Parts: sequence; structure tokens; C-alpha cells
Amino acid sequence: MKILVITGTTATGKTELSIQLAEKINGEIISADSMMVYRYMDIGTAKPTEEERRGIPHHLIDVVDPDNDFSVKEFVEMADKKIEDISKRGKIPIVVGGTWLYIQALLYGLTDAPPTDWQTRKKLYEKDNKELYSILREIDPEYASKVHINDKKRVIRALEVYYTSGIPFSEYHKKHRFKEKRYSFTGFVLHRPKDEIIDRVEKRVDNMLERGLAEEVKMLLDMGYESSLTAKQAIGYKELIPYIKGEISLSQARDDIIRNTKNFAKRQIRTFRSKFKNWEKIDVSSYTKQELLDTIIKKYNSGGIKNEHTG
Repeated sequence: MKILVITGTTATGKTELSIQLAEKINGEIISADSMMVYRYMDIGTAKPTEEERRGIPHHLIDVVDPDNDFSVKEFVEMADKKIEDISKRGKIPIVVGGTWLYIQALLYGLTDAPPTDWQTRKKLYEKDNKELYSILREIDPEYASKVHINDKKRVIRALEVYYTSGIPFSEYHKKHRFKEKRYSFTGFVLHRPKDEIIDRVEKRVDNMLERGLAEEVKMLLDMGYESSLTAKQAIGYKELIPYIKGEISLSQARDDIIRNTKNFAKRQIRTFRSKFKNWEKIDVSSYTKQELLDTIIKKYNSGGIKNEHTG
């Protein structure tokens, strides 16, 4: 069975659209979001509530605690099992999320790069972005040219691979381009005009704060999760920790979340432009809800989109 993949930058409306699609085509949703896998981190990761899910099963949400390591390999293994189970029950797997590494690995498999070295990774996370990026430019200028200085997770993974194997990460990516796809799929990249994204980000952050994001962060600190990599790196959480400690105002924390979310969206846009060149691009703002659903369902059923390798 062919799977349906919905991706796009933050605040484009992937979650709501995927639920509507699942209702229409008898589907179930598999989250491809690297933050939604963590328990207790609900508001800041924009997890759909039980009410918002409207009875549609959502998979790979709330699978590990915030201080646990969760690799791309684990994501692929779990997603494979869910896709098999959903398909066996005669339903359509709908993969939804903005984490490109998850989607890439699921559709084309993992690179042959060494597995995660958590000890090395934790040491690297202690360095600032500028220092890490400078090191990457020296050892792997080709890969450095493809990632942003603030994309700390990808920069660290590249350094970790080099320190473990002595081989630049870009070399593994070159070999990976020739792999056959693992699934028959139809993929869509959602986007909106820049001004619309900015407005939606600001409104979403304010809504998160109204719903109790600060209280959620305090709960995580009280549970002892401050020192975990997740808490220190997740947008919406790391900015509120200084506020909880009385070091900055809530207004400053809000502004920091909005700024970092906008920057994250910009990095996503660059990634999607380079990695999803042959996918169907859909400007959500140019469709009504019904038109958007009809367009995606029609293209999915026709199988007329050529989804080539994203690497």
C-alpha cells in the first residue's frame, strides 16, 4: 500500500490537515516530529490534544521520557512496524511532520554512517554554535555549506560521525543518494507566505503561553529534566527556563521563543527547498479547506507525482 507523506515548515497547518485527511481516506497518523516523541512535553511541541485528534489514532507520540535518548534508527524501526500494522488493517498510513531526517530515513533508509555516540554528542552540546560550526567547516566544508550555523543538531551529528569514523559526513551522504526508496509514497510539502507564517507563529506562541506553557516547563524542571539534552535544546522550553528561575521577564521569554521559532522556520524552508525538489509544493493559503483536501486526495489516488530521492 502506498503511504501519504505531509511535511512543511512549522505553523503551516500540517496537524489539522492530516486529521482531516485521515477522516476522509480512512487513515491513521504517524508523527515524524522529533519533539513529539517525548512525554510531558505537550503544549510546547504543539501536540494535538485528544479532542483535536477526533478519534484518529496518532502513533509515535509520547514514546520516551524527556531525559531518554531517541535516535533516527529507533524512529524508523517503530514507524516501520506501525506502517505494517496500519496497512494490514486496511487503513492508509499518513506520515506527518517537519523533521526531515526522520522522513528521509523512513523513505530511503539510514546512511551507513556510524551509530550515535552519546558520550561524544553530550560533550559537543556543551560548545556554542559558532565554535562547532567553525570546526565543521575545517573537517567537512562540503557538508558545512549545506547547514546553518544555528542548526546545532545536524552540525553535531556531522562532527560526531567524523570523530567516530574519521570520514566526513558528506561522504556518507553521497553514497546514500543511490539507495532505492523503501516505500511507495506520495509526498506533499506545505508552505505559506512569509508574512503569514510570522503571524501564525506569534499567535501560536501566545496561545501556548495562555494554555500554560510556562507551567509545563516548571513541571519538567520539578521532575528533574533540566539537564537533559531535550530540555536544553527544545524551542519553547529552553527560553522559559531563565524565566522560571527569575532571570528574565515573561515578555522577554515570549520574544525569544518567537524569534527562535521564526529562525527555525527559515532553516526548514531552506531544507525543504534543497531536499524535496520534486515533491508537490502546496501553498495552503491559496486553497479553501475543501479544495486542499480534494487536491491532495486526488493526487494521492492518481499516483501522478514523481517523488524522487530527497538526498
